Amino acid sequence: MLRSLKQTIPALATSDGAGVRIKRSLGQRQSVRMDPFLMLDEFGSDQPQDYIAGFPAHPHRGFETITYMIEGHMLHEDHLGNRGNLRNGGVQWMTAGRGIVHSEMPQQESGVMRGFQLWLNLPAAEKMKPAGYRDIQPEEIPIARQPGVSVRVIAGELEIGGGAVTGAVTGGSTEPVYADVHLEPGARVSLPVPQALNALVYLYEGLASLVSEDRNQALVPSSANILDQGDEVLIEGGEAGAKLLLIAGRPIGEPVVQYGPFVMNTTAEIEQALADYRDGTLTV
Repeated sequence: MLRSLKQTIPALATSDGAGVRIKRSLGQRQSVRMDPFLMLDEFGSDQPQDYIAGFPAHPHRGFETITYMIEGHMLHEDHLGNRGNLRNGGVQWMTAGRGIVHSEMPQQESGVMRGFQLWLNLPAAEKMKPAGYRDIQPEEIPIARQPGVSVRVIAGELEIGGGAVTGAVTGGSTEPVYADVHLEPGARVSLPVPQALNALVYLYEGLASLVSEDRNQALVPSSANILDQGDEVLIEGGEAGAKLLLIAGRPIGEPVVQYGPFVMNTTAEIEQALADYRDGTLTV
């Protein structure tokens, strides 16, 4: 059954970190989420003042962050001694778990800085697991191609053009799917997504439509286009083609209590996270 468009959440302009200009769809308010995803930010500018201050050292607990760079370079450093330079087409998959303190700083003084950051919640049983991260280089991300279509599979497994493509990241209790889909004008791509997963499409360049059983629905640019139930996503590129993200995951179905960079299940757990950060034991 083809998935149709259920809800559109336009991204709102805001800033984060030390004044980095972003557009936020999921997470613009704490009630605006799609389980298991907490936040989706798009950043992109060719004006250094919009990004140069970056994200100095800050803490996290209870979830994962996935940073996908399309253009530009970003240096990541954390309290574990990890250090990695994200470059065009690369991904950083960071598990905050029990606690991590890290920074994300642009490594250029001019040019375009563009990409996305996605926050993926962890179930209660995994929120206090050890922190860690993985830098995924562009060449590690498989690309599936068919006429007029290319799909970079960052996470999960997708059936494309009759063949299964396994992403750079697999597994996990939420079974995340994350793909960057490029369509030439008028091209169509069918992407099976299991019924059990919540799914959205984020159109970041060009125009495209979602083809459902009885109609075509235009995808709204720079918005989280939340999809209805089904097991297949069929997308058609517009006159100038399109670039979009497909994001899906198994809902956790647990209470979410968030205070800034801490995401837990109860208020008491948030208070403990704040106390641990004040006491210097967040990451111990």
